[in-house]
Amino acid sequence: MLPIRSKNRLFALMKKERFQIFRDPSAILISVFLPLLLLFLYGYGVSLDLNHLRIGLVLEDTSPDAQSFVKSLTDSRYFDVKIERDRSKLYKDLERGEIRGIVVIPSYFSSFRDRPDTLAPIQVIADGSEVNTANFVQYYVEGAFQNWVAQEAISSDLKGLSLIVPSARFWYNEQLESRYFLLPGSLAIIMTLIGALLTSLVVAREWERGTMEALISTEVRTFELIAGKALPYFVLGLISMAICTFVSVAYYGLPLRGSLLALGMVSTTFLFAILGTGFLISTLCKVQIIASQITMVVAFLPAYILSGFLFEISSMPFPIRVLTYLLPVRYFVQSLQTLFLVGNVWSLLFFNSAVMFLFGLFLFYLTARKTVKRLD
Repeated sequence: MLPIRSKNRLFALMKKERFQIFRDPSAILISVFLPLLLLFLYGYGVSLDLNHLRIGLVLEDTSPDAQSFVKSLTDSRYFDVKIERDRSKLYKDLERGEIRGIVVIPSYFSSFRDRPDTLAPIQVIADGSEVNTANFVQYYVEGAFQNWVAQEAISSDLKGLSLIVPSARFWYNEQLESRYFLLPGSLAIIMTLIGALLTSLVVAREWERGTMEALISTEVRTFELIAGKALPYFVLGLISMAICTFVSVAYYGLPLRGSLLALGMVSTTFLFAILGTGFLISTLCKVQIIASQITMVVAFLPAYILSGFLFEISSMPFPIRVLTYLLPVRYFVQSLQTLFLVGNVWSLLFFNSAVMFLFGLFLFYLTARKTVKRLD
């Protein structure tokens, strides 16, 4: 238990910081409006789904089979098809970037039924300057062709076909909506930016305005100084997380299969760690603009690239994979994706929360060591 005088000083510092938050409009903008803006951009602007893929179609075979396959492509929501007889016209469109691939239906297309040793029934040409899009073109057209073959086989009196038809079933994200995968990760990125940016400016602002000299000349202890400044921003971070979660569930339809208790546990431990990061930066830097730039480099960019939010960690080189274990946001992204899409996997959530809490302890310890009550 803290002594009465220590409690009074702590509450006075918290009250002073609360007044400062309400007087400073930038704190409200960063904690409320910036998360909503980022959530809107991530919810609508970032997607791993590719619909209405622009492709060209060279139709060299006009048989009923070819016409049926063409209809399966034009009716698909995944393609916007431009049909030509002369492939040279489509080559120019591909060079200009107006289409992302070309599908050629050759003159021997209809013979693939009767000649199993025939050449490939279709040719796919993709724009390799965008690797991901080129892969989408290849896989989407291949999938469309396989589906068409299956439909044709079903409509041909099941001759020579097995009566066993495989059926794919997807767990946790049945509709394969990339938004459901990206939104939990985006919440972690938003809280990283908000938590680190808010606190990284706190002490730096005090030094710039000359009020830090007045604080260190009082009887306030280092622990009281750090706790008095951290707790109001901790509450502000929880409010931001609650707002973002509500918008994600109510507006974007993101399922929350875990409990609010588990969500509060992982959010609390992560905020503890990320606030420690921000306070350490603000203690080392006495200029707000430098503190904000360091925050972007140290906190936001690693979180965006190395947390597993967009890029699969298992596909990274080994040294980079090892580096990701030193980022608290990696554990937060994993916890949020589990809570929203799977549910309460307590073994995973407890482990991740414990790791993030240890990160927070270490960062606040460094902050206390670097916070000295002298002017030099």
